[in-house]
Amino acid sequence: MNSLGLRQDPSTCGGCNVFTDLGSCEPPSAEAPYRVGFLLINNFTLIALATAVEPLRMANQLTGSELYSWKLLTLDGGAVRASDGMAVVPDSGLRGDDQFDLVIVVAGVDVAHSFSSGEVRWLKQQGRLNVVLAAVCTGAYVLASAGLLDGYACSAHWDCLEAIQEQFPRVRTNNRLFTLEEARMTCTGGTVPMHMMLRFLGRRHGRELSNAISYMFVCDRLREESEPQPVPMLPRSANAQPKLVEVAQLMEANIEEPIGLGELAALAGTSRRQLERLFLKHLGCTPSRYYLRVRLNRARRLLKQTPCSIVEIASICGFVSATHFSRCYRKTMGLAPRQERVDVWAPATVADPLTDAGQGVSSSSRDALKRSSTESTYGTFGKRVESG
Repeated sequence: MNSLGLRQDPSTCGGCNVFTDLGSCEPPSAEAPYRVGFLLINNFTLIALATAVEPLRMANQLTGSELYSWKLLTLDGGAVRASDGMAVVPDSGLRGDDQFDLVIVVAGVDVAHSFSSGEVRWLKQQGRLNVVLAAVCTGAYVLASAGLLDGYACSAHWDCLEAIQEQFPRVRTNNRLFTLEEARMTCTGGTVPMHMMLRFLGRRHGRELSNAISYMFVCDRLREESEPQPVPMLPRSANAQPKLVEVAQLMEANIEEPIGLGELAALAGTSRRQLERLFLKHLGCTPSRYYLRVRLNRARRLLKQTPCSIVEIASICGFVSATHFSRCYRKTMGLAPRQERVDVWAPATVADPLTDAGQGVSSSSRDALKRSSTESTYGTFGKRVESG
């Protein structure tokens, strides 16, 4: 067994971290349960927490044994708000006497401004105790900030992946749905934490148990660790076009030094004219216009999530000068890059018709909307983009 509690394949050589799924479920162990702590960062996403903890609950239920125990943790033991505004009461604060086998950081909206030095210190302490550390959604940013992902492969939600890449170059980021290593587990957001935990459970107890849990959750397919995250800008209908997906992925992977359309077509094994037809038919724009939008969307995330200067961001996103970048950004996004960055620190007030009407009514949904105004995706659906 290794630090994840996974049984290592005896056929592996050279100490490689290769693990095998067992063919049948092991009988419930009489040992103490495997202890999991969920560190909830302010503005965490509730779906990421639920999809990470529920497989543990179901493992206990199906085996009739307490294979796993878990605690919800916050810095001081006080309630914390999820990104949807719901207040969650934890089991305890960060104490020195708690002992865990696995700690999972659950984060979400505006992660760069949502955690404190106290949480970082505690995580470093857990690392020194050789506790397995994990993160879901944007939680990888917190682990990276603590220096706990240096040298490790890391998966994270695409919306914060660039921030990790630029600010923590020693982290080996990837675009996979999730990554399981011997002492670290990281994944993207939404329902993906469930798939990561099912893989984790399958490697500890066998496929039969993980399959049984997936049936209970009406999950018809267990997603693979190696699967890439969906390309953010591609509509679902476009995913049926392999050449289109391949070119879109090439664009996403080549931002700093954009590839010419002719070379993109050659790499995808198609002609330039056919590529243009595919983009116009399925995306309603030319490949060049789509590529520009890819670069500007990444610039928007960097503006909102990192301290990189506008000159640096222009270079990172493949623009010949800051002036050219600013001109393209204003034309496409409707405001200057500097204003985009100002809005992170002084978010615009969200229109509240009920309050404006004098009724003075507030709600969790409006509060959540206000908090999300610092996110790179805020207000982007339906945003007017100049056609090319």
